[in-house]
Amino acid sequence: MIHRSSDPYTLASQEDRCAPRTRLTIPGQLRPSGGRAFRTVVHDLSISGFSAAALNRMHEGQLCWLTLAGLESLQAQVIWWENCMVGCAFSELLSPIVHDSILARYSGEDAYRPY
Repeated sequence: MIHRSSDPYTLASQEDRCAPRTRLTIPGQLRPSGGRAFRTVVHDLSISGFSAAALNRMHEGQLCWLTLAGLESLQAQVIWWENCMVGCAFSELLSPIVHDSILARYSGEDAYRPY
């Protein structure tokens, strides 16, 4: 699915994929602006954003905060929501060092498996 937007950051992070996305499975919490945090599973991650499970509808432009174990909450903006999945762009690019640390923690044999 291609999402249309005039915001250059959105275009770069979603269409041009300014950073490679890594498929993985990470447990976390997602809190929409004005709402309660809920458990989620992050399905892909890059320095510019992520996609995660979100059973409740989230709206384009809505702010949210992603919390992963051992990290402070990361502010992001909803880019799309479809079929209980949400795609978000981080408000500030994730540090490559933090990104690599997350990948190392959740890749390979130590990866989180919800089943």
